Amino acid sequence: MTMTRGGMARAWGGTPVHRGYSVVVFVLLASLDNVAIGLVPPLYGPIADAFVVPQGMLGLVTATSFVVSAAAAVAWAYVGDRANRKRLLMVGTLIWAAGTGGSALAGNFPLFLAAQVVAAIGLGAVGSVGFSVVTDLISPRRRGLVMSFWGLSQGVGTLAGTLVAGLLGNTDWRRPFLLLTVVGLAATVAYLFTYDIRRGQSEPELAGALAEGGDYDFRISRSDLPRILSRRTNVWLILQGLTAQAAFGSLVWLPVLFSERAEAQGFSEPTAVAVGSVFATLFQLGGVFSIVGGLVGDAVQRRTPRGRGLVAAVGVLAAVPFYLVLFFVPMRIDVPDGAGAGGVVSAVLASVVTEPTVGLSLLTALLALALTSANSPNWFALIADVNPPEHRGTVYSLGNLVNGIGRAAGNGLAGLAFRALAAPFPPPLNVAVGLAAFQLFFVPTGVMYWLAARNSPRDIEAVYALLHDRARHVRAETR
Repeated sequence: MTMTRGGMARAWGGTPVHRGYSVVVFVLLASLDNVAIGLVPPLYGPIADAFVVPQGMLGLVTATSFVVSAAAAVAWAYVGDRANRKRLLMVGTLIWAAGTGGSALAGNFPLFLAAQVVAAIGLGAVGSVGFSVVTDLISPRRRGLVMSFWGLSQGVGTLAGTLVAGLLGNTDWRRPFLLLTVVGLAATVAYLFTYDIRRGQSEPELAGALAEGGDYDFRISRSDLPRILSRRTNVWLILQGLTAQAAFGSLVWLPVLFSERAEAQGFSEPTAVAVGSVFATLFQLGGVFSIVGGLVGDAVQRRTPRGRGLVAAVGVLAAVPFYLVLFFVPMRIDVPDGAGAGGVVSAVLASVVTEPTVGLSLLTALLALALTSANSPNWFALIADVNPPEHRGTVYSLGNLVNGIGRAAGNGLAGLAFRALAAPFPPPLNVAVGLAAFQLFFVPTGVMYWLAARNSPRDIEAVYALLHDRARHVRAETR
């Protein structure tokens, strides 16, 4: 028996397997924007040497990329909330792949900066439009869990970028950029086979009307912006990114801290860069616990509509003491100078067992990252809970814009703080003191999540009522 092309498409389109494939593709590809951003910080030294510029100029590149990507995401999201989201994601992916390839081929610093800006414009589409798509695939009861995978994929992307940059780029900084360009082109092909998700199809209030053949045709308009900002939960979810990302943005210097510690022990720069990247990657594995944060958020949310905000508030506040300990635990790094990538990885992993201070640092880092990882999935899920489908991409992008400003500020100001602290605190202590100070930004972040938790019950109920009204409208139009 043969099946026509159209029959195959019907058999595949919209099936649980196809939907599952689509979720996996969107989640995995969401990590790539963080891979691209994570490539540059571990290579500040080699790139600065190649272009004969201070390392601080490379910090400026990263900060600029954060801001440009976040600003571009607002435009991508607004168009995505009105148009075909799949096409936008493919175009955005091709743009950032072109910018990443251009970064590898740049012959001077201005061209490198320009290529990174192009990549950042494309990257803005991946998170904002992809978020809107994924929320339409997942029911509210499981949003925290799936959003934890979404957030985890971005954290894994940062780790992958750090690791690939340190191991593949420690002798030739251009190679990681060329590799990521190829991956970006492959990602575009993967998008071709994803499911075209209908807006609102995961909402229980709309399920019956859509199953009867109706279409949720509501789209965002400029007049909706005041309505979006009138939801107080949105205001606090957006503003918390300014302080949270100032703290997170400073953490991109973590490989530099460990690299400088390695250099202070007498290692050559290539070995120190590799050591710093491996340690930074290892110490950020606590982000895996975002899955737990998402599950806890789902469970508490079923008991109280304040649940997600409360879980995020407790997580970020409880993490601060562990971060403060992490940066000051003395570490002895036992790695053969000049060792290859495999030798560095093996030696670092062995030091976790053989060097008590390394083991203590790892435990502290895991606890700190595990607690702050409760932030991400509950932020994503709460945005979906308090906004109708046609607003979610735009609200996410507005939050991401503020996140980008905060992250850029944290990244850029941290570099200035390290230089200012170099007089009273010799390297690498100046970096440790600066990083510790920036983690105090998590305190106002926790307060704003608590305020979001206070307002979320009212906003969730308003969206619930709105979708019920729209379900009646959709049914009326199908008759």
